[in-house]
Amino acid sequence: MAYVITQNCCKDASCVPVCPVDCIRPVGSTDTEMLYIDPESCIDCGACMEECPVGAIHYEDDLTAELEAYREINAAYFRQHPLEPDAGPARKPHAPVPAGSLRVAVVGAGPAACYAALELLAVDGVEVDLFERLPTPFGLVRAGVAPDHQHTKSVVKLFERAFTHKRFGCHLNVEVGENFTHADLMAHHHAVIYAVGASHSRQLGIPGEELPGNHGAAEFVGWYNGHPDHAGREFDLSGDRAVIVGNGNVALDAARILLMSPAQLAETDIAQHALDALGHSNIREVVIVARRGPRAAAFSVGEFLALGHLDGIDVVIDGGDLDEDPDDDIETAMKLDAARTHAARPVEPGNKRIVFKFLATPTEVLGTDAVTGLRVTGTDDGVVEDIGTSLLLRSIGYHGSPLGGLEFDSAAGIVPNERGRVLDAQGRPVPGVYVTGWIKRGPRGVIGTNRTCAEETVDHLFEDFDAGVLGDDGTTDEPGKNTAGRDRLRALLAERGLEPVDWAGWRGIDAAERGRGAERSRPRVKFVEISEMLSAARK
Repeated sequence: MAYVITQNCCKDASCVPVCPVDCIRPVGSTDTEMLYIDPESCIDCGACMEECPVGAIHYEDDLTAELEAYREINAAYFRQHPLEPDAGPARKPHAPVPAGSLRVAVVGAGPAACYAALELLAVDGVEVDLFERLPTPFGLVRAGVAPDHQHTKSVVKLFERAFTHKRFGCHLNVEVGENFTHADLMAHHHAVIYAVGASHSRQLGIPGEELPGNHGAAEFVGWYNGHPDHAGREFDLSGDRAVIVGNGNVALDAARILLMSPAQLAETDIAQHALDALGHSNIREVVIVARRGPRAAAFSVGEFLALGHLDGIDVVIDGGDLDEDPDDDIETAMKLDAARTHAARPVEPGNKRIVFKFLATPTEVLGTDAVTGLRVTGTDDGVVEDIGTSLLLRSIGYHGSPLGGLEFDSAAGIVPNERGRVLDAQGRPVPGVYVTGWIKRGPRGVIGTNRTCAEETVDHLFEDFDAGVLGDDGTTDEPGKNTAGRDRLRALLAERGLEPVDWAGWRGIDAAERGRGAERSRPRVKFVEISEMLSAARK
Protein backbone atom coordinates (compact mmCIF):
# COMPACT_ATOMS: atom_id res chain seq x y z
CA MET A 1 0.00 0.00 0.00
CA ALA A 2 1.09 3.60 -0.55
CA TYR A 3 0.31 7.24 0.04
CA VAL A 4 -0.99 9.32 -2.87
CA ILE A 5 -0.60 13.00 -3.75
CA THR A 6 -3.87 14.51 -4.99
CA GLN A 7 -5.51 17.53 -6.58
CA ASN A 8 -4.59 20.41 -4.32
CA CYS A 9 -0.82 19.75 -4.26
CA CYS A 10 0.87 23.13 -3.97
CA LYS A 11 4.42 21.88 -4.78
CA ASP A 12 5.69 23.34 -1.53
CA ALA A 13 7.87 20.19 -1.28
CA SER A 14 7.78 20.10 2.53
CA CYS A 15 7.03 16.40 2.07
CA VAL A 16 10.26 15.66 0.21
CA PRO A 17 12.93 15.89 2.94
CA VAL A 18 10.89 13.85 5.45
CA CYS A 19 10.46 10.86 3.11
CA PRO A 20 12.82 8.17 4.46
CA VAL A 21 13.05 6.34 1.11
CA ASP A 22 13.27 9.40 -1.18
CA CYS A 23 10.32 8.39 -3.38
CA ILE A 24 8.68 11.78 -4.09
CA ARG A 25 9.37 13.47 -7.41
CA PRO A 26 10.10 15.71 -9.22
CA VAL A 27 12.22 17.69 -6.76
CA GLY A 28 12.74 21.35 -7.59
CA SER A 29 11.24 21.06 -11.08
CA THR A 30 9.08 23.75 -12.66
CA ASP A 31 8.04 21.45 -15.51
CA THR A 32 5.24 19.64 -13.68
CA GLU A 33 2.06 20.81 -12.01
CA MET A 34 2.35 18.69 -8.88
CA LEU A 35 4.48 16.15 -7.03
CA TYR A 36 4.04 12.37 -7.16
CA ILE A 37 4.75 9.42 -4.86
CA ASP A 38 6.18 6.20 -6.31
CA PRO A 39 3.78 3.45 -5.14
CA GLU A 40 6.44 0.77 -5.57
CA SER A 41 8.87 2.48 -3.20
CA CYS A 42 6.51 4.00 -0.61
CA ILE A 43 6.79 2.24 2.78
CA ASP A 44 3.52 3.62 4.22
CA CYS A 45 5.21 5.62 6.98
CA GLY A 46 2.89 8.62 6.61
CA ALA A 47 5.58 11.22 7.27
CA CYS A 48 4.73 13.06 4.05
CA MET A 49 1.04 13.33 4.94
CA GLU A 50 1.86 14.85 8.33
CA GLU A 51 4.13 17.43 6.71
CA CYS A 52 1.92 18.50 3.78
CA PRO A 53 0.70 22.06 4.48
CA VAL A 54 -2.46 21.77 2.33
CA GLY A 55 -3.70 18.25 3.10
CA ALA A 56 -3.05 16.95 -0.42
CA ILE A 57 -1.61 13.55 0.60
CA HIS A 58 -3.89 10.61 1.44
CA TYR A 59 -3.48 6.93 2.20
CA GLU A 60 -4.65 5.10 -0.90
CA ASP A 61 -7.34 3.15 0.98
CA ASP A 62 -8.81 6.46 2.16
CA LEU A 63 -9.21 8.06 -1.27
CA THR A 64 -12.69 9.36 -1.99
CA ALA A 65 -14.37 8.63 -5.30
CA GLU A 66 -13.41 12.12 -6.47
CA LEU A 67 -9.73 11.49 -5.70
CA GLU A 68 -9.50 7.84 -6.75
CA ALA A 69 -7.97 8.73 -10.14
CA TYR A 70 -4.85 10.00 -8.41
CA ARG A 71 -3.81 6.47 -7.47
CA GLU A 72 -3.18 5.79 -11.18
CA ILE A 73 -1.89 9.32 -11.84
CA ASN A 74 0.91 8.89 -9.30
CA ALA A 75 1.78 5.43 -10.63
CA ALA A 76 1.70 6.59 -14.26
CA TYR A 77 4.24 9.32 -13.59
CA PHE A 78 6.81 6.79 -12.42
CA ARG A 79 6.14 4.46 -15.34
CA GLN A 80 7.28 7.29 -17.58
CA HIS A 81 9.94 8.54 -15.14
CA PRO A 82 11.36 5.56 -13.22
CA LEU A 83 12.58 6.48 -9.77
CA GLU A 84 16.27 7.33 -9.61
CA PRO A 85 18.29 8.70 -6.71
CA ASP A 86 18.10 12.46 -6.43
CA ALA A 87 21.61 13.49 -7.30
CA GLY A 88 21.06 17.20 -6.79
CA PRO A 89 23.33 18.94 -4.28
CA ALA A 90 21.75 19.53 -0.89
CA ARG A 91 21.38 23.15 0.20
CA LYS A 92 23.70 23.96 3.04
CA PRO A 93 22.22 26.14 5.77
CA HIS A 94 23.96 29.45 6.29
CA ALA A 95 25.88 29.87 9.50
CA PRO A 96 24.39 32.12 12.21
CA VAL A 97 25.14 35.83 11.86
CA PRO A 98 25.92 38.30 14.65
CA ALA A 99 22.86 39.93 16.16
CA GLY A 100 22.07 43.19 14.41
CA SER A 101 24.36 42.51 11.46
CA LEU A 102 21.61 41.65 8.97
CA ARG A 103 18.17 43.22 8.95
CA VAL A 104 16.04 42.56 5.86
CA ALA A 105 12.82 44.25 4.78
CA VAL A 106 10.34 42.10 2.86
CA VAL A 107 7.68 44.00 0.89
CA GLY A 108 4.50 42.00 0.36
CA ALA A 109 2.74 39.36 2.45
CA GLY A 110 1.81 36.65 -0.05
CA PRO A 111 3.40 33.20 -0.42
CA ALA A 112 6.57 34.56 -2.06
CA ALA A 113 7.13 37.01 0.79
CA CYS A 114 6.35 34.44 3.47
CA TYR A 115 8.70 31.84 2.02
CA ALA A 116 11.45 34.45 1.82
CA ALA A 117 10.87 35.43 5.44
CA LEU A 118 10.99 31.80 6.58
CA GLU A 119 14.25 31.24 4.72
CA LEU A 120 15.82 34.31 6.33
CA LEU A 121 14.60 33.51 9.83
CA ALA A 122 16.05 30.00 9.57
CA VAL A 123 19.46 31.65 10.03
CA ASP A 124 20.02 32.64 13.65
CA GLY A 125 20.66 36.36 14.09
CA VAL A 126 18.80 37.58 11.00
CA GLU A 127 15.98 40.06 11.65
CA VAL A 128 13.07 40.50 9.23
CA ASP A 129 10.52 43.29 8.87
CA LEU A 130 7.56 42.63 6.59
CA PHE A 131 5.50 45.44 5.02
CA GLU A 132 2.13 45.01 3.34
CA ARG A 133 -0.22 47.74 2.10
CA LEU A 134 -3.37 45.90 3.24
CA PRO A 135 -4.23 45.24 6.91
CA THR A 136 -4.40 41.51 6.07
CA PRO A 137 -1.57 39.07 5.26
CA PHE A 138 -1.14 36.11 2.89
CA GLY A 139 -1.77 37.82 -0.45
CA LEU A 140 -3.37 35.57 -3.06
CA VAL A 141 -3.94 32.76 -0.55
CA ARG A 142 -6.61 35.05 0.90
CA ALA A 143 -7.58 37.00 -2.21
CA GLY A 144 -6.75 34.64 -5.11
CA VAL A 145 -7.35 31.01 -4.12
CA ALA A 146 -10.91 30.06 -4.98
CA PRO A 147 -13.27 30.01 -1.97
CA ASP A 148 -14.21 26.37 -2.58
CA HIS A 149 -10.53 25.36 -2.16
CA GLN A 150 -10.33 25.65 1.62
CA HIS A 151 -7.67 22.93 1.90
CA THR A 152 -5.30 24.97 -0.25
CA LYS A 153 -5.75 27.97 2.06
CA SER A 154 -4.48 25.91 4.99
CA VAL A 155 -0.93 26.64 3.77
CA VAL A 156 -1.13 29.79 5.91
CA LYS A 157 -0.44 27.60 8.95
CA LEU A 158 3.08 27.20 7.56
CA PHE A 159 3.46 30.94 7.00
CA GLU A 160 2.33 31.74 10.53
CA ARG A 161 5.66 30.37 11.73
CA ALA A 162 7.28 33.51 10.34
CA PHE A 163 4.74 35.97 11.74
CA THR A 164 5.06 34.59 15.27
CA HIS A 165 8.88 34.46 15.25
CA LYS A 166 10.68 36.59 17.84
CA ARG A 167 12.99 38.11 15.17
CA PHE A 168 10.10 39.07 12.88
CA GLY A 169 8.39 42.44 12.68
CA CYS A 170 4.90 42.62 11.16
CA HIS A 171 3.86 45.94 9.60
CA LEU A 172 0.57 45.47 7.76
CA ASN A 173 -1.37 48.48 6.47
CA VAL A 174 1.90 50.12 5.39
CA GLU A 175 2.29 50.89 1.71
CA VAL A 176 5.75 51.47 0.33
CA GLY A 177 5.27 54.53 -1.82
CA GLU A 178 4.97 58.25 -1.18
CA ASN A 179 4.75 58.38 2.62
CA PHE A 180 7.15 55.52 3.24
CA THR A 181 9.70 54.99 0.52
CA HIS A 182 12.32 52.59 -0.74
CA ALA A 183 14.92 54.99 0.63
CA ASP A 184 13.31 54.70 4.08
CA LEU A 185 13.52 50.91 3.87
CA MET A 186 17.19 51.03 2.93
CA ALA A 187 17.89 53.49 5.73
CA HIS A 188 16.64 51.00 8.31
CA HIS A 189 17.68 47.69 6.75
CA HIS A 190 20.71 46.14 5.13
CA ALA A 191 18.64 44.70 2.28
CA VAL A 192 15.13 44.76 0.79
CA ILE A 193 13.29 41.91 -0.93
CA TYR A 194 10.29 42.92 -3.03
CA ALA A 195 7.63 40.20 -3.26
CA VAL A 196 4.74 42.29 -4.55
CA GLY A 197 3.34 39.88 -7.14
CA ALA A 198 1.50 40.78 -10.33
CA SER A 199 -1.99 42.12 -9.85
CA HIS A 200 -3.24 43.21 -13.27
CA SER A 201 -4.84 41.11 -16.03
CA ARG A 202 -3.25 41.28 -19.46
CA GLN A 203 -5.14 42.86 -22.34
CA LEU A 204 -6.35 40.95 -25.41
CA GLY A 205 -5.16 43.57 -27.86
CA ILE A 206 -8.28 43.40 -30.07
CA PRO A 207 -10.95 45.96 -31.10
CA GLY A 208 -13.78 46.60 -28.65
CA GLU A 209 -11.79 45.87 -25.50
CA GLU A 210 -12.79 49.21 -24.01
CA LEU A 211 -16.49 48.25 -23.84
CA PRO A 212 -18.18 47.88 -20.44
CA GLY A 213 -18.70 44.23 -19.64
CA ASN A 214 -15.12 43.25 -20.51
CA HIS A 215 -13.21 42.59 -17.28
CA GLY A 216 -9.88 41.21 -16.26
CA ALA A 217 -10.08 37.94 -14.38
CA ALA A 218 -8.05 39.58 -11.60
CA GLU A 219 -10.98 41.94 -10.98
CA PHE A 220 -13.50 39.11 -10.85
CA VAL A 221 -11.34 36.94 -8.59
CA GLY A 222 -10.70 39.89 -6.28
CA TRP A 223 -14.41 40.67 -6.23
CA TYR A 224 -15.59 37.23 -5.15
CA ASN A 225 -12.72 36.91 -2.67
CA GLY A 226 -13.45 40.25 -1.02
CA HIS A 227 -10.28 42.14 -1.95
CA PRO A 228 -10.78 45.81 -0.95
CA ASP A 229 -9.58 47.02 -4.37
CA HIS A 230 -12.33 45.10 -6.15
CA ALA A 231 -15.17 44.69 -3.66
CA GLY A 232 -17.15 47.50 -5.26
CA ARG A 233 -17.02 46.10 -8.81
CA GLU A 234 -20.19 45.16 -10.65
CA PHE A 235 -20.55 42.32 -13.14
CA ASP A 236 -23.46 41.74 -15.48
CA LEU A 237 -24.94 38.41 -14.46
CA SER A 238 -28.27 38.97 -16.21
CA GLY A 239 -27.51 36.92 -19.33
CA ASP A 240 -27.46 33.15 -19.58
CA ARG A 241 -23.85 32.92 -20.85
CA ALA A 242 -20.42 34.16 -19.77
CA VAL A 243 -17.28 33.91 -21.89
CA ILE A 244 -13.77 33.53 -20.50
CA VAL A 245 -10.72 33.97 -22.74
CA GLY A 246 -7.88 31.82 -21.48
CA ASN A 247 -7.82 28.33 -20.04
CA GLY A 248 -5.56 28.35 -17.00
CA ASN A 249 -6.66 27.43 -13.50
CA VAL A 250 -7.95 30.96 -12.87
CA ALA A 251 -10.36 30.54 -15.79
CA LEU A 252 -11.58 27.24 -14.36
CA ASP A 253 -11.99 28.86 -10.93
CA ALA A 254 -14.09 31.66 -12.40
CA ALA A 255 -16.24 29.20 -14.35
CA ARG A 256 -16.95 27.13 -11.24
CA ILE A 257 -17.85 30.15 -9.15
CA LEU A 258 -20.21 31.43 -11.85
CA LEU A 259 -22.08 28.11 -12.04
CA MET A 260 -22.03 26.68 -8.51
CA SER A 261 -25.28 26.82 -6.61
CA PRO A 262 -25.77 29.48 -3.91
CA ALA A 263 -26.06 26.68 -1.34
CA GLN A 264 -22.63 25.32 -2.33
CA LEU A 265 -21.06 28.78 -2.33
CA ALA A 266 -22.56 29.51 1.09
CA GLU A 267 -20.35 26.75 2.54
CA THR A 268 -17.21 28.69 1.54
CA ASP A 269 -15.59 31.99 2.52
CA ILE A 270 -16.71 33.77 -0.65
CA ALA A 271 -17.35 37.48 -0.03
CA GLN A 272 -20.91 38.13 1.11
CA HIS A 273 -21.60 40.70 -1.64
CA ALA A 274 -20.52 38.14 -4.27
CA LEU A 275 -22.66 35.44 -2.68
CA ASP A 276 -25.67 37.75 -2.77
CA ALA A 277 -25.07 38.74 -6.41
CA LEU A 278 -24.44 35.21 -7.63
CA GLY A 279 -27.59 34.09 -5.85
CA HIS A 280 -29.52 36.12 -8.45
CA SER A 281 -27.35 35.18 -11.44
CA ASN A 282 -28.98 33.93 -14.67
CA ILE A 283 -25.78 32.45 -16.08
CA ARG A 284 -26.14 28.80 -17.05
CA GLU A 285 -23.26 28.39 -19.50
CA VAL A 286 -19.63 29.43 -19.39
CA VAL A 287 -17.61 29.21 -22.60
CA ILE A 288 -13.85 28.95 -22.09
CA VAL A 289 -12.05 30.11 -25.25
CA ALA A 290 -8.58 28.78 -26.02
CA ARG A 291 -6.42 29.73 -29.00
CA ARG A 292 -4.65 26.39 -29.02
CA GLY A 293 -5.74 22.79 -28.65
CA PRO A 294 -6.10 20.58 -25.55
CA ARG A 295 -2.43 19.54 -25.65
CA ALA A 296 -1.40 23.10 -24.95
CA ALA A 297 -4.04 23.71 -22.29
CA ALA A 298 -2.78 25.80 -19.38
CA PHE A 299 -5.05 24.30 -16.70
CA SER A 300 -3.70 21.62 -14.37
CA VAL A 301 -4.80 18.01 -14.56
CA GLY A 302 -6.28 18.15 -11.07
CA GLU A 303 -8.46 21.19 -11.68
CA PHE A 304 -9.65 19.81 -15.03
CA LEU A 305 -10.52 16.43 -13.55
CA ALA A 306 -12.41 18.04 -10.68
CA LEU A 307 -14.86 19.68 -13.08
CA GLY A 308 -16.33 16.24 -13.74
CA HIS A 309 -17.46 15.99 -10.11
CA LEU A 310 -19.51 19.20 -10.02
CA ASP A 311 -23.18 18.56 -9.30
CA GLY A 312 -25.53 19.71 -12.03
CA ILE A 313 -22.75 20.93 -14.35
CA ASP A 314 -21.79 19.26 -17.64
CA VAL A 315 -18.38 19.65 -19.27
CA VAL A 316 -18.45 19.94 -23.07
CA ILE A 317 -15.33 19.67 -25.26
CA ASP A 318 -15.57 21.62 -28.54
CA GLY A 319 -12.67 21.22 -30.97
CA GLY A 320 -9.12 20.01 -30.75
CA ASP A 321 -7.34 16.69 -31.19
CA LEU A 322 -7.90 14.32 -28.27
CA ASP A 323 -6.07 11.32 -29.72
CA GLU A 324 -3.27 9.66 -27.77
CA ASP A 325 0.33 10.27 -28.84
CA PRO A 326 3.21 8.20 -27.44
CA ASP A 327 5.36 11.34 -27.38
CA ASP A 328 3.05 13.12 -24.93
CA ASP A 329 4.46 13.70 -21.47
CA ILE A 330 2.53 12.20 -18.57
CA GLU A 331 0.60 15.33 -17.63
CA THR A 332 -0.40 16.06 -21.23
CA ALA A 333 -1.55 12.45 -21.60
CA MET A 334 -3.62 12.76 -18.42
CA LYS A 335 -5.23 16.01 -19.63
CA LEU A 336 -6.21 14.36 -22.90
CA ASP A 337 -7.56 11.31 -21.09
CA ALA A 338 -9.64 13.56 -18.86
CA ALA A 339 -10.88 15.49 -21.92
CA ARG A 340 -11.96 12.23 -23.57
CA THR A 341 -13.77 11.25 -20.38
CA HIS A 342 -15.59 14.60 -20.27
CA ALA A 343 -16.46 14.38 -23.97
CA ALA A 344 -17.89 10.87 -23.62
CA ARG A 345 -20.35 11.80 -20.89
CA PRO A 346 -23.87 12.57 -22.08
CA VAL A 347 -25.18 16.09 -21.59
CA GLU A 348 -28.01 16.07 -19.07
CA PRO A 349 -31.08 18.18 -19.85
CA GLY A 350 -31.44 21.03 -17.38
CA ASN A 351 -27.79 21.00 -16.33
CA LYS A 352 -25.54 24.03 -16.50
CA ARG A 353 -22.52 23.76 -18.83
CA ILE A 354 -18.82 24.57 -19.06
CA VAL A 355 -17.87 24.55 -22.74
CA PHE A 356 -14.17 24.33 -23.67
CA LYS A 357 -13.91 25.90 -27.11
CA PHE A 358 -10.42 25.02 -28.32
CA LEU A 359 -8.68 26.36 -31.44
CA ALA A 360 -10.62 29.63 -31.35
CA THR A 361 -8.77 32.96 -31.59
CA PRO A 362 -10.55 36.08 -30.26
CA THR A 363 -10.56 38.81 -32.92
CA GLU A 364 -13.11 41.40 -31.73
CA VAL A 365 -15.22 42.28 -28.72
CA LEU A 366 -18.72 42.96 -30.05
CA GLY A 367 -21.09 45.68 -28.93
CA THR A 368 -21.80 49.41 -29.15
CA ASP A 369 -22.38 50.69 -25.63
CA ALA A 370 -21.53 47.46 -23.82
CA VAL A 371 -20.28 43.96 -24.56
CA THR A 372 -22.77 41.85 -26.52
CA GLY A 373 -20.45 39.09 -27.68
CA LEU A 374 -17.02 37.90 -28.71
CA ARG A 375 -15.99 37.21 -32.31
CA VAL A 376 -13.59 34.29 -32.69
CA THR A 377 -11.82 32.86 -35.70
CA GLY A 378 -10.90 29.21 -36.00
CA THR A 379 -7.18 28.94 -35.37
CA ASP A 380 -6.81 26.20 -38.00
CA ASP A 381 -9.76 26.60 -40.35
CA GLY A 382 -10.38 30.38 -40.25
CA VAL A 383 -14.13 29.95 -39.62
CA VAL A 384 -15.63 33.05 -37.97
CA GLU A 385 -18.12 32.65 -35.11
CA ASP A 386 -19.84 35.16 -32.84
CA ILE A 387 -20.46 34.04 -29.26
CA GLY A 388 -23.13 36.11 -27.56
CA THR A 389 -22.50 37.29 -24.00
CA SER A 390 -22.81 40.34 -21.76
CA LEU A 391 -19.97 39.19 -19.46
CA LEU A 392 -16.47 38.70 -20.85
CA LEU A 393 -13.51 37.83 -18.63
CA ARG A 394 -9.87 38.00 -19.74
CA SER A 395 -7.82 35.25 -18.11
CA ILE A 396 -4.66 35.26 -20.22
CA GLY A 397 -2.15 35.98 -17.49
CA TYR A 398 -1.23 38.57 -14.91
CA HIS A 399 1.11 41.54 -15.27
CA GLY A 400 3.28 43.25 -12.68
CA SER A 401 3.49 46.98 -11.99
CA PRO A 402 6.54 49.27 -11.79
CA LEU A 403 8.18 49.82 -8.41
CA GLY A 404 9.28 53.36 -7.66
CA GLY A 405 12.96 53.92 -8.42
CA LEU A 406 13.62 50.43 -9.85
CA GLU A 407 13.97 49.41 -13.48
CA PHE A 408 10.93 47.71 -14.97
CA ASP A 409 10.47 45.43 -17.98
CA SER A 410 7.03 46.52 -19.19
CA ALA A 411 6.78 43.73 -21.75
CA ALA A 412 7.42 40.93 -19.27
CA GLY A 413 5.84 42.76 -16.32
CA ILE A 414 8.81 42.09 -14.03
CA VAL A 415 11.67 43.92 -12.37
CA PRO A 416 14.86 43.01 -14.30
CA ASN A 417 16.92 40.71 -12.15
CA GLU A 418 19.58 38.05 -12.18
CA ARG A 419 18.32 35.13 -10.09
CA GLY A 420 16.73 37.55 -7.64
CA ARG A 421 19.34 40.33 -7.65
CA VAL A 422 17.72 43.51 -9.01
CA LEU A 423 19.56 45.04 -11.97
CA ASP A 424 19.97 48.72 -12.87
CA ALA A 425 19.64 50.26 -16.34
CA GLN A 426 23.16 49.07 -17.23
CA GLY A 427 22.43 45.51 -16.14
CA ARG A 428 24.46 45.76 -12.93
CA PRO A 429 23.20 44.41 -9.58
CA VAL A 430 21.74 47.07 -7.29
CA PRO A 431 23.39 46.48 -3.88
CA GLY A 432 20.95 45.24 -1.26
CA VAL A 433 17.84 45.08 -3.48
CA TYR A 434 16.19 41.78 -4.44
CA VAL A 435 12.96 40.35 -5.83
CA THR A 436 11.09 37.07 -5.52
CA GLY A 437 7.79 35.65 -6.72
CA TRP A 438 5.86 36.86 -9.76
CA ILE A 439 7.58 40.26 -9.85
CA LYS A 440 10.82 38.27 -10.30
CA ARG A 441 9.89 35.46 -12.70
CA GLY A 442 6.48 36.42 -14.10
CA PRO A 443 3.07 34.89 -13.23
CA ARG A 444 4.03 31.22 -13.46
CA GLY A 445 3.76 28.32 -11.05
CA VAL A 446 1.67 27.39 -8.04
CA ILE A 447 1.96 28.38 -4.38
CA GLY A 448 4.87 26.08 -3.65
CA THR A 449 6.83 27.29 -6.68
CA ASN A 450 7.50 30.39 -4.61
CA ARG A 451 9.49 28.33 -2.14
CA THR A 452 12.30 27.43 -4.54
CA CYS A 453 12.11 30.93 -6.01
CA ALA A 454 12.59 32.46 -2.55
CA GLU A 455 15.39 30.04 -1.73
CA GLU A 456 17.31 31.20 -4.81
CA THR A 457 16.87 34.87 -3.94
CA VAL A 458 17.81 34.43 -0.29
CA ASP A 459 20.86 32.34 -1.21
CA HIS A 460 22.14 35.22 -3.33
CA LEU A 461 21.36 37.71 -0.57
CA PHE A 462 23.54 35.69 1.79
CA GLU A 463 26.27 35.49 -0.85
CA ASP A 464 26.27 39.27 -0.99
CA PHE A 465 26.25 39.52 2.80
CA ASP A 466 29.26 37.22 3.04
CA ALA A 467 31.05 39.23 0.35
CA GLY A 468 30.50 42.48 2.26
CA VAL A 469 28.27 43.91 -0.48
CA LEU A 470 25.42 44.88 1.88
CA GLY A 471 26.07 48.20 3.54
CA ASP A 472 25.11 49.43 7.00
CA ASP A 473 21.45 50.16 7.57
CA GLY A 474 22.12 53.62 8.94
CA THR A 475 20.29 53.23 12.23
CA THR A 476 23.39 53.49 14.41
CA ASP A 477 26.73 55.19 14.25
CA GLU A 478 28.60 51.94 14.66
CA PRO A 479 28.55 49.74 11.53
CA GLY A 480 27.17 46.28 12.05
CA LYS A 481 25.26 47.18 15.21
CA ASN A 482 21.54 47.64 15.16
CA THR A 483 20.00 47.37 18.58
CA ALA A 484 17.70 50.35 18.09
CA GLY A 485 16.67 49.71 14.50
CA ARG A 486 13.12 48.50 15.01
CA ASP A 487 12.30 51.16 17.60
CA ARG A 488 13.47 53.86 15.19
CA LEU A 489 11.43 52.28 12.43
CA ARG A 490 8.25 52.34 14.53
CA ALA A 491 8.90 55.98 15.40
CA LEU A 492 9.31 56.85 11.72
CA LEU A 493 6.05 55.14 10.76
CA ALA A 494 4.20 57.04 13.49
CA GLU A 495 5.85 60.28 12.37
CA ARG A 496 4.57 59.70 8.83
CA GLY A 497 1.01 59.28 10.12
CA LEU A 498 0.86 55.56 9.29
CA GLU A 499 -1.10 53.05 11.36
CA PRO A 500 0.67 49.69 11.12
CA VAL A 501 -1.27 46.55 11.97
CA ASP A 502 0.85 44.00 13.80
CA TRP A 503 0.27 40.27 14.20
CA ALA A 504 -2.03 40.81 17.17
CA GLY A 505 -4.06 43.21 15.07
CA TRP A 506 -4.42 40.66 12.27
CA ARG A 507 -5.48 38.03 14.79
CA GLY A 508 -8.20 40.44 15.86
CA ILE A 509 -9.40 40.78 12.26
CA ASP A 510 -9.20 37.01 11.78
CA ALA A 511 -11.19 36.28 14.93
CA ALA A 512 -13.87 38.80 14.00
CA GLU A 513 -14.27 37.36 10.49
CA ARG A 514 -14.47 33.82 11.83
CA GLY A 515 -17.04 34.96 14.38
CA ARG A 516 -19.15 36.51 11.65
CA GLY A 517 -18.84 33.27 9.71
CA ALA A 518 -19.89 31.11 12.65
CA GLU A 519 -23.13 33.07 12.88
CA ARG A 520 -23.94 31.93 9.32
CA SER A 521 -22.35 28.44 9.45
CA ARG A 522 -19.55 29.60 7.13
CA PRO A 523 -15.71 29.43 7.53
CA ARG A 524 -15.58 33.23 7.76
CA VAL A 525 -17.31 36.34 6.48
CA LYS A 526 -14.60 38.72 5.31
CA PHE A 527 -14.35 42.42 5.89
CA VAL A 528 -14.02 44.15 2.54
CA GLU A 529 -13.57 47.72 3.76
CA ILE A 530 -10.20 48.86 5.14
CA SER A 531 -11.95 50.85 7.86
CA GLU A 532 -13.76 47.73 9.09
CA MET A 533 -10.49 45.78 9.19
CA LEU A 534 -8.74 48.51 11.18
CA SER A 535 -11.63 48.74 13.61
CA ALA A 536 -11.42 44.99 14.26
CA ALA A 537 -7.62 45.19 14.59
CA ARG A 538 -7.88 47.80 17.35
CA LYS A 539 -10.20 45.70 19.57
